[in-house]
Amino acid sequence: MPPSLTAATEAAQLSPVFDADKLAAELAAVTAHTWNVQRTHTYGGQVGLPAAIDWRVLPLRSLGGDPERTDPGGPGQPFAPTRWLNRLPYLGEILESVPAPLNAVRLMALGPGAVSDPHRDPKYRLDRGIVRLHIPVVTDPAAVLVLDGVEHCWQPGTCWYGDFSREHLVRNTGTTVTRVHVVIDALLTADLAAWFPDAWQELLTHGEVLFNRTGPAGAPAWPGALPYEALLPSGFADFDSPAPLDGSLIPARIDRDADNVLALAVAGRTFALVPVDDAGEFRFSGWSEQRTLQPDGDGAGLTLRVRRGRALADRHVTAAPRAS
Repeated sequence: MPPSLTAATEAAQLSPVFDADKLAAELAAVTAHTWNVQRTHTYGGQVGLPAAIDWRVLPLRSLGGDPERTDPGGPGQPFAPTRWLNRLPYLGEILESVPAPLNAVRLMALGPGAVSDPHRDPKYRLDRGIVRLHIPVVTDPAAVLVLDGVEHCWQPGTCWYGDFSREHLVRNTGTTVTRVHVVIDALLTADLAAWFPDAWQELLTHGEVLFNRTGPAGAPAWPGALPYEALLPSGFADFDSPAPLDGSLIPARIDRDADNVLALAVAGRTFALVPVDDAGEFRFSGWSEQRTLQPDGDGAGLTLRVRRGRALADRHVTAAPRAS
């Protein structure tokens, strides 16, 4: 029987160690203004209410490169660097070294006296192929992360993975120091798995873990004419759905948007599509290969795929008839 995710610990220090002094020195380039308050993001694409505590964010990569957006985003438009990242060249080098596609990257500052409510972030699971990494920049013994009941105070320059699908909170009971971490949302790849310690390698090699491909060098062309119309099960674009291949069939349309990005429009939302291989399989931008679609070579239909760990289910749907 493959090792279970529950057998893993709640966190792991990864192999790279970065220059803590350089990271701290670069903060001066982006701290002349007050950062915006942290916000959440729902699977439905909605941005949540601002945090009620002193928990502030400077977005370095965000949906559309929006320099004011503090939520982590999700499936939808492509993630892009914000103007703030240009002021942090050393951190930019670190991000380029991460061997995985990146989604949101944020500097997150927890002020003195701030304590969050316990919560879970269910999408950050190894079997969903999405991970959250932390690189502390400024910390204090009184500023801790409580993850699955275990207190952590990670040191500047180190790099950590945490299973944030487990219950956790952040707490800064100090009176003077604002804790600052770089928080990186990435897709798990085999190369990124090599950063994990030896004790994790059996789980990563044989357990219920979803590895993502890094994509082809160039974007493969969509076979056939655009726009492409199909009927998709309603669960496929519902990221809260426990059965994404089920539900009534609803109309969907694939076309290129004003920025020439291939995108799927369904159920009132639009999702950019990202190629995962040279064979024409696509995932949702901002999401892992947990859900992909691949058109038939003749454009007559789509194969929808859903992965959880190493398990794979699929469903073929035919193209919607074109209006005459």
